[in-house]
Amino acid sequence: MITKSTIPSDEDLTAFIDGELTVEEAARVEAIVKQDESVAERLEFLARASLPFEQAFAPLLQEAPREKLERLLAAIPARESANTRSAPAATRRRFLGALAASLVAGIAIDRAVLGLGRGFPAKDENSEWRAVVADYISLYTEETLASPTPARESQAAQLAPLDEKLGLSLSPEAVSLPGVDFKRALLLQYDGKPLAQIAYLDPETGPMALCIVRSDAGPKAPDLESRKGMNIVYWSNGEHAFMLIGHATADRMAAIADGVRGRVAA
Repeated sequence: MITKSTIPSDEDLTAFIDGELTVEEAARVEAIVKQDESVAERLEFLARASLPFEQAFAPLLQEAPREKLERLLAAIPARESANTRSAPAATRRRFLGALAASLVAGIAIDRAVLGLGRGFPAKDENSEWRAVVADYISLYTEETLASPTPARESQAAQLAPLDEKLGLSLSPEAVSLPGVDFKRALLLQYDGKPLAQIAYLDPETGPMALCIVRSDAGPKAPDLESRKGMNIVYWSNGEHAFMLIGHATADRMAAIADGVRGRVAA
């Protein structure tokens, strides 16, 4: 149950976006989003990453100026009574409407980051997905991953959908990291492709994640970069691109990545 003091999980935010929460839960999430910028950013990311905005908002982006959208959004409360539709549906429509307006205002930035527009081709597909993941992981805190480490059976159950979508064989042993606690495995989406995120909590440096996406860019030896104050070790084989991201030192991240790299091959 979501309370006023609870930070909504990704599952809660996804249910909010899909209009699946109760009236009371949706109202609490909406209040938290208004008060907590990090939760609002995470909600926007989940909405952008999982919904077909290019198709859904193409007519708006091409035909409706920002002023027209703002007038339409301002008129919604006056036209629609709370008695005619459920609160979750109303919340969802207001959120998506506001996001549509923000997309119109900042479409060039969104296209550059997410590769939504054909007129803005990505120079480096693998670089772009790493940037998106880094933006998302930068929102994580120790409290985000404070839940107990799940048992092996639960870890295997969480990894199974990732295997099915990505064509991998990920066991709890294959994705274990030395001195770092497994917390959860999530199936996300980037640019229409499944994206696996395995989140960990390092007792010394905080959140860490191993992320995997399908890629036909070809094999690439491990390399290192920094984004959002975190170190990233990234590599690829013939079918997948991988990245290990966290706040540990570059040497430690490289050593951890070297250990897990041979265990997560297709």
